[in-house]
Amino acid sequence: MEKFHSCKGLVAPLDRANIDTDAIIPKQFLKSIKRSGFGQNLFDEWRYLDHGEPGMDVTQRRLNPDFILNQPRYRGAQILLARANFGCGSSREHAPWALQDYGFRAIIAPSFADIFFSNCFKIGLLPIVLDTNIVDRIFHEVNSTEGYCLTVNLEKQTVTTPSGEICTFDVDPFRKHCLLNGLDEIGLTLQYADKIKAFEEKRRTEQPWLFA
Repeated sequence: MEKFHSCKGLVAPLDRANIDTDAIIPKQFLKSIKRSGFGQNLFDEWRYLDHGEPGMDVTQRRLNPDFILNQPRYRGAQILLARANFGCGSSREHAPWALQDYGFRAIIAPSFADIFFSNCFKIGLLPIVLDTNIVDRIFHEVNSTEGYCLTVNLEKQTVTTPSGEICTFDVDPFRKHCLLNGLDEIGLTLQYADKIKAFEEKRRTEQPWLFA
């Protein structure tokens, strides 16, 4: 997966609490196990005025002009700002896939659902927990300032506002190591490829009946 060191990106404010994974990517789009192609259906029921189904040409669908991601000032946003308990509901991996495929690299919220939180790290999407008061303040600044960007530095574990205010966040050391080095579960396993190969060769010699 792609390494994550730092990101300076436009912020999109999604001012809702308890956003569940079915809202992030509705169930009818879960037929694929590929990680790509889900971004066009991110928040499908909120982004579009019609009902979405797999295979539909999204360029022909009617956009909801009131939804935050459809507003021109937030196009190209790389950081999503949300409220508490983001990613609750089912454990579908497609939810972080859709967010990443859309273009988000980090999500900031006061809290996340546990499984969603874990799934984000597995694909290189950084979920950041900040105090509710700080999130409130950032929401106010984003809404009042067009082109509002934040700088996220994973190595220093900081979020820096345009005014220079620095907010620190916690991250598990192992997860931080994996993101900084672009290591998903497959990448971690491949670090031991030589040892795995040696073990298989030894077992083939000692227990040949297993390979007959």
